[in-house]
Amino acid sequence: MSSTPAEQAPERTEPGQAHQVPRPAKGGRLRHWLLSGLIDERGDHQGPHARNPQRTHSWWQVMCLTGVDYFSTLGYQPAIAALAAGVVSPFATLVLVALTLLGALPVYRRVARESFRGSGSIAMLERLLPWWAGKLFVLVLLGFAATDFMITITLSAADASAHAIENPYAPSWFQGNQVGITLVLLALLAAVFLKGFREAIGIAVVLVAVYLALNLVVIATTIVQVFEHPTAIDDWWVALNTQHGSPALVIGLALLVFPKLALGLSGFETGVAVMPQIKGAPDDDPDYPKGRIRGAGRLLTTAALIMSGFLITSSFTTTLLIPHQEFEPGGAANGRALAYLAHEYLGNIFGTVYDISTILILWFAGASAMAGLLNLVPRYLPRYGMAPQWARAVRPLVLVFTTIAFIITLVFEASVDAQGGAYATGVLVLITSASVAVTLSSRRKRQTKRMWAFAVITAIFVYTTIVNIIERPDGLRIASLFIIGILVISIVSRIGRSFQLRATSVTLDVTALDFVLEDAEEAEIRIISHEPDVDTDKEYAQKNKDERKFSHIPQRARTIFLEVYPSDSSDFEEDLVVRGVVKHGYRVLEVRSGNVPNTIAAVLLEIRDVTGVVPSIYFEWTEGNPISNMFRFLITGVGEVAPVTREVLREAEKDVKRRPAVHVS
Repeated sequence: MSSTPAEQAPERTEPGQAHQVPRPAKGGRLRHWLLSGLIDERGDHQGPHARNPQRTHSWWQVMCLTGVDYFSTLGYQPAIAALAAGVVSPFATLVLVALTLLGALPVYRRVARESFRGSGSIAMLERLLPWWAGKLFVLVLLGFAATDFMITITLSAADASAHAIENPYAPSWFQGNQVGITLVLLALLAAVFLKGFREAIGIAVVLVAVYLALNLVVIATTIVQVFEHPTAIDDWWVALNTQHGSPALVIGLALLVFPKLALGLSGFETGVAVMPQIKGAPDDDPDYPKGRIRGAGRLLTTAALIMSGFLITSSFTTTLLIPHQEFEPGGAANGRALAYLAHEYLGNIFGTVYDISTILILWFAGASAMAGLLNLVPRYLPRYGMAPQWARAVRPLVLVFTTIAFIITLVFEASVDAQGGAYATGVLVLITSASVAVTLSSRRKRQTKRMWAFAVITAIFVYTTIVNIIERPDGLRIASLFIIGILVISIVSRIGRSFQLRATSVTLDVTALDFVLEDAEEAEIRIISHEPDVDTDKEYAQKNKDERKFSHIPQRARTIFLEVYPSDSSDFEEDLVVRGVVKHGYRVLEVRSGNVPNTIAAVLLEIRDVTGVVPSIYFEWTEGNPISNMFRFLITGVGEVAPVTREVLREAEKDVKRRPAVHVS
């Protein structure tokens, strides 16, 4: 019976060449279907569940993909702004636009230059904050990112259902069924991703173009209405002065309340996340693709300018033309201010077209957020060892995220207003973290002026985030649940995967390959594990003598030392490079890794595969308490090296005859 591709041995072009450590395919059709689409963030193939990276597109097309998230907030942002800031909403919106263009935009243009592979500001902080501190900080940020993306999915679906219910042609049974309609939209979103989501760019371009054109018509019409009825401006101005007095007080109040409008800042993190889909210049250097970075800069700037224009004009017209009571829960403009104006001034037929366009782009915004989650989680958690391998696959994650979305919808009863605070918190924390990242980057590169400029922006965003959390703590509560969930799953997964092979690839250099092939000619490869602490002739001679004596290695038998030099122990998956060197007349294999026993096991299996000879390795027992040594292994990657190496080998190779032998004396 012929074997499937998943069961065949990985191809090699020559011995010692770097290759991915194979992952055996298990299970039946259901497992294969669930894991279909298993990907790596580098775009490499990973066995039977791999897929090729998507083709690239022009920057303006990719802008539409991030725009379905960013621009779709016009469906609910003006209503939330008017409800939160009242008659001060236009001034607070001006403050928000200034922060967008002078704060968020410069920050993310810098992020695009330094994180052009689509990893975003989180990856920058991961590089700037090494070891466990960086990993824990990333996990916390992932909790807020999950809050941002999950609430985008549920809030967008809830607002889409609100537009459907308030449409005059909607069936009567829609009334009072917002939760049910929202759940149906979420289920449809899950079904699309489970089937396979491929034409995202083309759909996004059409949806964004139609939606922005309709909004332009609505806003242009309502601006004309405002100037044809000057009493609207007079009434607003009287209300503004009556409620808040002097212009200075109005400006001060706008500065205080603008954090409530922070939903208008969404989309920047998504903008850098989609960078790999931007078509760069033909001569782009993969290590620094200037064409792609330039395209990302155009994307971010154009999107920010378009959104800023719509935010200012929509805030102005909705505040002046819609009675404030209509923004309240249950009001006709609650969560749908521009749709209210479309029906009021352009008729129900145009209003219905506007509703359909809004429902589609809001639903697609949920798709964009789902894609963001499916890009974010596999990029970090499995690589940290803090999620199972199946967390790299699309379909299992879709089922998990959809379940969470159902729970959030039921808890918040599909209310747009109730979820606004949580959404704003996620958005603001991500933008604040990006500001911190570019500030640290400028400091590291000794760019003093830029460092202080970004530090000021960071301080403003910190203030905005704190005010938003105090005003609407729901976002922090939800993010805390995500953070706790991620941390608990991470710890359990890290412990559960402790005995797995962690190497994603192993490379033997020419000298290392010569060493093992030379010994393989005698049908015996003996490896001595040596801790690289004392580099003297006496140390190597004594180690060689002790192992021969206590492990009964024949005096004339050839041996090779294996040394693992410690690196960041918080890393889980690594590409290993084994160097062969001669020290004091002894042959030594050197490799750098954050964990010792798993690395030794991976190197031994690589030696076996390259030479066809099953090697043996010799250890000394580790001094100290076995329990404390096990905790040392979990945290620092060292500890009980010999027994853990044996257990990793036992898990990786079930055939005893093909399993490298472990000797301890």
